Amino acid sequence: MEWVATPPGGPRRARQQRRPRPYTGPPSYPAPPRWGFPLLAWRWPLALPTGGRVDLSERAGATAGTAIAALWVTAGVAALATFAEAWRYVLLLLSRGEALPRTVLAISDALVGTTGLILVLMGALSGVFVVLWGLRARSAAAERIGVRNARPDWQVVAGVLVPGLNLLVPGAAVAELEHSLLVAEGDRDKGARPSPSLRVRFWWALWAVTVVVGLLTFGWAFRDGVQALADGVVLHAVNNALVTVLAVVTARLIDHFMRLLLPPDPSELSRLHVHAVRAAPPPPRAARPDTARR
Repeated sequence: MEWVATPPGGPRRARQQRRPRPYTGPPSYPAPPRWGFPLLAWRWPLALPTGGRVDLSERAGATAGTAIAALWVTAGVAALATFAEAWRYVLLLLSRGEALPRTVLAISDALVGTTGLILVLMGALSGVFVVLWGLRARSAAAERIGVRNARPDWQVVAGVLVPGLNLLVPGAAVAELEHSLLVAEGDRDKGARPSPSLRVRFWWALWAVTVVVGLLTFGWAFRDGVQALADGVVLHAVNNALVTVLAVVTARLIDHFMRLLLPPDPSELSRLHVHAVRAAPPPPRAARPDTARR
């Protein structure tokens, strides 16, 4: 006898090859098919986020993060540049009585040149981000209180770039932005005249002093003479120190304005604790029933 193993159900039949049918056109149905999308009305949560309205406050917040990071990097580079200029001035004083090693002079020159170039690049980059943040923040603040900015954006940009105007226009624009934010918070009236706070006035004065010292330092570089070169080193050190302080103060000012512009974070509100309540009436005392045990 011979045993033959077969799959369950017996041997399978060979598949018959179907001949392709000719194309007769698109499918047609005698009645509407039941498959497909449900017959629902258009709902906004189901829409894709394309072409929607962009929140100006969120755009200002995204730009503020980049501007603050660039400002802190600029402050670090400016502090290093201040140290390099101060070290160069010390070497100038030491060179009056003795010869200095070549290695020390080479390191000082490389440090001054490198930090100066990086500071110029980072300062320009930080300025672009800060101006862009200011334009978006003032638009968001004006939209919140329902007004239109009296100064267009191109005047703000021109006021930052044009010498002479950059002593007045940036401070006025920051004061107007602060006024709009305080109006949105309910601390000022909409029709009141913008009055800068002490924080804004300090930033304004620091900005003006930094611009004046920067122009004076740039013009001092065209003077000749040993004493003029030594005085130029001092001016560069003072200018770099002012840039360091200005970058830090500007970063803190942007952070302060964004706290007024953006709504508070719920995670931060949960961390708040009540320390004391002043001038509050005493809580009412419940009446003691006569049937209660004493």
